[in-house]
Amino acid sequence: MQLQEIRLSKKTNKLEQDLYNYKLQDVEEPELFREMFPYTKTPKIAFNYRRVPENMPKDIFITDTTFRDGQQSRAPYTTEQMVHIYELLHKLGGKNGMIRQTEFFVYSKKDREALEKCMELGYEFPEITTWIRASKKDFDLVKSIGVKETGVLVSCSDYHIFHKMGLTRAQAMDKYLGIVKECIESGLRPRCHFEDITRADFYGFVVPFANELMKLSEESGVPVKIRACDTMGYGVPYPGASLPRSVSGIIYGLQHYSGVPSEMLEWHGHNDFYKGVVNATTAWMYGASAVNCSLLGIGERTGNVPLEAMVFEYASLRGTLNGMDTKAITEMAQYISKETGYDIPPMTPYVGDSFNLTRAGIHADGLMKDPEIYNIFDTERILGRAPRVSVSNTSGVAGVAYWINAYLGLTGKDKYKKDSKVVKYVFDWVSKEYEEGRITVISEEELKAKTKEAIEKVG
Repeated sequence: MQLQEIRLSKKTNKLEQDLYNYKLQDVEEPELFREMFPYTKTPKIAFNYRRVPENMPKDIFITDTTFRDGQQSRAPYTTEQMVHIYELLHKLGGKNGMIRQTEFFVYSKKDREALEKCMELGYEFPEITTWIRASKKDFDLVKSIGVKETGVLVSCSDYHIFHKMGLTRAQAMDKYLGIVKECIESGLRPRCHFEDITRADFYGFVVPFANELMKLSEESGVPVKIRACDTMGYGVPYPGASLPRSVSGIIYGLQHYSGVPSEMLEWHGHNDFYKGVVNATTAWMYGASAVNCSLLGIGERTGNVPLEAMVFEYASLRGTLNGMDTKAITEMAQYISKETGYDIPPMTPYVGDSFNLTRAGIHADGLMKDPEIYNIFDTERILGRAPRVSVSNTSGVAGVAYWINAYLGLTGKDKYKKDSKVVKYVFDWVSKEYEEGRITVISEEELKAKTKEAIEKVG
């Protein structure tokens, strides 16, 4: 009969009864959760109605993977581009280091040059870290560059352990612990990437492995971080959802059963099922200090958690930007688009060309009366981008008036009203265009020319 252990929790300062000290379950056959992940059908979200307490840390922040995961699905950045983007990350993060870290590859000459040039800038934040293969040679390479922390891949689902690496769970754990020890012996702080955690046997492998890492951290005096990687985007934020897909369950379990401190716990999500942002926010709310993101969400397959999204999630949760310069988001988007040729989808929140653009005349009329009616916040003040309207067959006279006033920079009493001769002249021309069969939006150049013509003739 198993004895019940009652102990005083250092976290809650309450006596807690815990029957379980999870040990590694070295199974003969892989646990693939086939009922949940049938592969030939849509994955299923199961519920067991077990809810865990929210536990948002005092210090929550963002880490960046633009130069690592963000480069795995696009043309690589040049050295100069990486340095400039790093400078913008520093600007966005502000003096309080809200963008706490960013990670680099170190295998190509270009990546090493970029890393070294970024280090030469002398910024405290974002701290430069790396992601490397798990070998002594690579540890020594990173140490020689002057980096203090590196990511180490420690895949934790049986999909990876059995089917990718051809190991048993015991063999995988022994291998991983040996790698982490080598990392520590090389003078580096290890950040363990628990790949595919949302398809892993949480109590049979994840928790026992995390327990060993925390023991190793305590014995060595070196912090060992755990990055919970939702590699396939299977995580769900719903209270009462079952493991291994429950984000709150994963974060709570790593803290409660393995004693992982919030500051050593990080969430890395993907957006395969459109849950990247809400899962990252859930990780914050249940105890992870860090959420790992990439600029514009660029990353493997459907992408990572967009860094700019979590900037506004932070502000929404805490009521402050804590020193972040949000206009740097616009600078980053424009730079990446113009300098690298990356095509940002126009509807992308905060950064797309159309994110605060209205096409409907009734909306334009509202914007004329009060921008707050149809603009999510003061986008001009916060992002350096004033709300805009496009002119088409649905814009109406209000849309034409709004466009003309914005183009000419007119405010207050100087603005053209909807019944002005200039507005009517341009509106009549727009209406005629569509009456004659036009199906495209009126271009900025056409509107500029027609506005100039209207002012000269009737203004």
